[in-house]
Amino acid sequence: MALFTDQTGYTISLDYLPKRIISLVPSQTELLFDLGLGEEVAGITKFCIHPEKWFRTKARIGGTKDVKTERIAALQPDLIIANKEENVKEQVEALREIAPVWTSDINTLEDAYVMIEQIGILTQKEASANRIVQNIKEGFALLTTQLSNTKQKTCVYLIWKDPYMTIGSDTFIHEMLGYGKFTNLFAAATRYPETSITQLQELAPEMLLLSSEPYPFAEKHIQALQQSLPDTRIELVDGEMFSWYGSRLMQAPAYFCGLSERINSSSTAVKS
Repeated sequence: MALFTDQTGYTISLDYLPKRIISLVPSQTELLFDLGLGEEVAGITKFCIHPEKWFRTKARIGGTKDVKTERIAALQPDLIIANKEENVKEQVEALREIAPVWTSDINTLEDAYVMIEQIGILTQKEASANRIVQNIKEGFALLTTQLSNTKQKTCVYLIWKDPYMTIGSDTFIHEMLGYGKFTNLFAAATRYPETSITQLQELAPEMLLLSSEPYPFAEKHIQALQQSLPDTRIELVDGEMFSWYGSRLMQAPAYFCGLSERINSSSTAVKS
C-alpha cells in the first residue's frame, strides 16, 4: 500500500495501479491523455473538450460544479482526480465514499509542476510527466528571454460579464499575466472581484484582455467596450492559455510570445 498526499494536504492510499480513473478537471483530463492513459480514463466532465476524441467517446459525469455522483459510482472508479477551485468541496468529500480522490490546488506555475509530477507518480507515468514538466520549463525560460526587452503593459483581464469580473493576485491567471509582461491592475484584490465600466475608466489600463472562457467574449464585446475605453487596447485572448495548468502549458509560451508580438507591432505601426 502506498500513501499519497495531495495539494490540499489530504492523504489517500492506493494498493494498486489505477485502471479506472475519473477526471473532474478539463486541464487535468488533457494531461492524462498526454501521459498516455487512454485506456485507464473511464469518465470526464462535459467541459473536458481536449482531446476531442475523448470528448466524443468518454463517459461524461456532469460538469465541474455539478458532478453526477451516481454516474461516477456506476463507472466503478479506482481513482478520482479533482481540483480545489474547480470542484465543489462537498461533492469531493462525497466522492471519497466511492473511491480515493486526489485534489490539486494550483495558483502558480510551480504548483502546476508539482501536480503534473504527482499525477505521474500516481499513475506510474513518471517518465512522461517529467518530460512534460521539462518541456514546459524550457518553454517559459525561452519566453522570458524573448520578452526580456518588452515593456510591461498595465492590464485588466476580464473573465465574466454581467457583472464584469476580473482576477486577483492569488490566481494562476495572474501568474501567467506576469510571464506575458502584463501588470495586473487588480493585483491588490483576491480571487475574482467584480468591476465596472466606471472603475475601468478610472484605472485606464493600457490593455483590456477579454478571455474566451468561462465567459465567451467575442468581437461584439470589444466594440461595445471600446466606446467607453477609447484609449485602451482591447484584445480577445485564449483563456485556455492563461488558465489551463496541465500539459497545455507546453503551448502557452509560444502563444504569449505571439500575443506580445501582435500587440507591440500594432502599437509601433499606430505610432509611426
